[in-house]
Amino acid sequence: MSFRIGQGIDFHRLEEGREFWLGGILIPHHKGAVGHSDADVLLHAICDALLGALGLGDIGVHFPDTDPQYKGADSKELLKHCYQLIRERGYTIVNVDSTLLLETPKIKPHVPKMQETIAAILELTVNDVSIKATTTETMSFVGREEGVVATANALLQKAK
Repeated sequence: MSFRIGQGIDFHRLEEGREFWLGGILIPHHKGAVGHSDADVLLHAICDALLGALGLGDIGVHFPDTDPQYKGADSKELLKHCYQLIRERGYTIVNVDSTLLLETPKIKPHVPKMQETIAAILELTVNDVSIKATTTETMSFVGREEGVVATANALLQKAK
């Protein structure tokens, strides 16, 4: 069996009055992430983990923020594309483990829906998609609610 592991990380600034897409769902909040696409920091980190596992570059290589076709793009579509690249190379995903760093909003009530959304795209069970969260205890740009960070790891296995 051939296994590959990838790691992803993404950062986005938060701004008043923007929609806050996280894990493929819209989270009610007075601030939202700023980006060229819908700025879903969690899905972007997962994309980078998948791409990195097979040495396929990063999300910026595949969906550059200089390309107008990705302006306002739905990150679920970006994740679907990354998953297709994995499948085309003969791999399946074993699991995804992720961590969000943000002060507010509390995401625990939203985790099950995020897991369902991600699992459906990646053809996994919800138990194969881990989403954890932590604060920075008011330290740094995350603690001041100026930004959000997500990290992700993905384990791939060569399909049988």
